[in-house]
Amino acid sequence: MTMGTLFLIVIAGYACGKTKLMNQAFSKGLSSLIINLTCPSLIIASTMGDTMPDRKLILPLLGIGCFTYVILLLLAWLLPKVLGMRGMDEGLYSFMMAFGNVGFIGYPVVNSIFGPEAVFYASVLNVPNTIAVFIWGTQFIAGKEAGGSIWHRLYSPGLLGTYVSILIVAFQWHSPELISKACTLIGNITVPGSLLIIGYSISQIPLKHMTGGPKVFLMTPFRLVILPLVVWGIFQLIGQIPGISIDPTSIAINTIIIAMPVASFGTIFCLKYGRDETIMAQGTFLTTLLAMFSIPLIAWVIT
Repeated sequence: MTMGTLFLIVIAGYACGKTKLMNQAFSKGLSSLIINLTCPSLIIASTMGDTMPDRKLILPLLGIGCFTYVILLLLAWLLPKVLGMRGMDEGLYSFMMAFGNVGFIGYPVVNSIFGPEAVFYASVLNVPNTIAVFIWGTQFIAGKEAGGSIWHRLYSPGLLGTYVSILIVAFQWHSPELISKACTLIGNITVPGSLLIIGYSISQIPLKHMTGGPKVFLMTPFRLVILPLVVWGIFQLIGQIPGISIDPTSIAINTIIIAMPVASFGTIFCLKYGRDETIMAQGTFLTTLLAMFSIPLIAWVIT
């Protein structure tokens, strides 16, 4: 149900593009708004609920998340080379393999599978993803044009929102309702806004090329099934080592959130850095469509 709802918003963006309700300038402006304001607000708002997660969960979950993205970034860098995805588009395929749509789609999916309390797990597990997408994600897409050093990119708006959310949980700070509602309302723009941008980008692609070529189809099973199960299997093996205990619920939630379709930020970053977003939009469209079937499969395998 959740995936179907989100997919309909992509279709709405497609219709807006075809009827000229959205154009390139509006899409770029909305992308900038999402990156600099609404996404940081969404991240902060995720920690402003009535119930705070246990502070003792923060470090173990961060450890799982960090190790996950060490694996994913390494494989995402290596696999396009092995699979023959060379040239200027190699970084785009690396991005699509490494980064799923955790912040925009992952939270409602986790909520529907594991219950509301699992969203807190997902929000902490998502911290390394947020850091990685703003540092290495931009590098994959923009290369040298990403600008500045890695240290400079550690202070991007998205990461500043992440740091604030960690401090809120660490100090168990309950924000005034005035602030939490404002952050929530602004943050709520992120999901539909990002999906509308994806839909608009797809509308600029000729219908016969909408789902992409062989390389996009080759990338899709890695993003949706193979890489999540590889990470899940590695953690299962680590859990068998004497003296090491890993919470199975944390591993299951971690697997689900990295099994999301291609991250919406891919298309947004392409617009920001002047890259052709066609391949990214094709990959996002195809994986979002097929995730309606792959996510229940992944959940069945690991639970």
